Amino acid sequence: MNLSWRRLFAVLITLAIGGALPCAASGEWDFSGVVFGEVRTFPEKPRFASQANTTFSPSLVIQPELVYEWNDRRDRVTIEPFLRLDAHDDHRTHADLREASWLHQADDWDLVVGISKVFWGVTESRHLVDIINQTDQVEDIDIEDKLGQPMVNLNLIQDWGTVSLFVLPGFRERTFPDDDARLRGLLPVDVNHPSFESDAEGLHVDYAARWAHTVDEWDIGVAHFYGTTRQPFFRRSTRPSGQMVFIPRYDLIHQTSLDLQYTTGAWLWKLEAIVRSGHGDPFFASVAGFEYTFFQIFESTADLGVLAEYQYDGRDLGAAPFTLNDDDFFIGARVTLNDEQDTALLAGTIIDRNVGSVLLFVEAERRLSGHWKLEVESRLFPYVPYDDLAAGFRNDGFITTRLSYFF
Repeated sequence: MNLSWRRLFAVLITLAIGGALPCAASGEWDFSGVVFGEVRTFPEKPRFASQANTTFSPSLVIQPELVYEWNDRRDRVTIEPFLRLDAHDDHRTHADLREASWLHQADDWDLVVGISKVFWGVTESRHLVDIINQTDQVEDIDIEDKLGQPMVNLNLIQDWGTVSLFVLPGFRERTFPDDDARLRGLLPVDVNHPSFESDAEGLHVDYAARWAHTVDEWDIGVAHFYGTTRQPFFRRSTRPSGQMVFIPRYDLIHQTSLDLQYTTGAWLWKLEAIVRSGHGDPFFASVAGFEYTFFQIFESTADLGVLAEYQYDGRDLGAAPFTLNDDDFFIGARVTLNDEQDTALLAGTIIDRNVGSVLLFVEAERRLSGHWKLEVESRLFPYVPYDDLAAGFRNDGFITTRLSYFF
């Protein structure tokens, strides 16, 4: 983290917690969090000789949360640091502030100031419209984990919908695995020499606005974002040592998005769509599909959900960041036992319609007690042609076993 980022973090944290201290005697404190250990198992040897030949890769995560509420719970400060210690990937050993924010709630508006996380989206296989927070890609390749984002977020709550306005002062660069780590891809990413379209580089101020509303069975979200893209474009370069690397470049973009969900009986119909400019020619991308739930299957308490989605992306890969989801089908199943242990399983596959590459994933979880939880996740690549964009990961399929303690 450079000096400018340290200063920005310090200012935002001061704004977030400064209002709470004078009222500390009259408010309520809550301290909780999670500690978990996990082991990634790689069944295959790495594809590249420069990658560490590790079969078992353990790590430890500590993520506490401190919450202070006062003013009849209309004001809340949340501090949520994150720390991971990884045995083999130096870049995966990292710390972040997922949250350091002050929330004020009024009757028809609320305000968030500080570092926070915001999620947009409805589809399962790809979150196209989710753009506020940067991806913490050393955590997993599913693009689900996010870094904390500095923001001022005003939400206006009316009968005709909620308008959310964002000022985002400062950009977070995407994290990537170390040069010799598994899941690093075809070439290492040189995170020390990124380039930016904006002269302000990582201190560019971004803006976003979103309108969301529920009308009968429809959940609707329309948004626009202007600022530094969260997904970099890569150009090849050579280090003085002669090693080939990717250099990330972050362009300025406009992105307009729509997310829809229609609920009728056991059906959920879902759509996410965007139009983006700033990476060469403007392009359109979308994810659309459904989830149908069979309730109480075989006269049990368990539910079975069947999912299917189609992914389309019309970007020019010569000018825009690469994507694996340009013409792909996703099919999956979700099983929820509805038992005391909250046992659940999600399994699915993504198939590239053009080259036939296949990604399989399974996510299972079960509470062992009031404090302990066991999770098993896998990401496997049973078929990836050598000329596919995903070829750099073809030997890096893995299984993660995670044991968490909640306090």
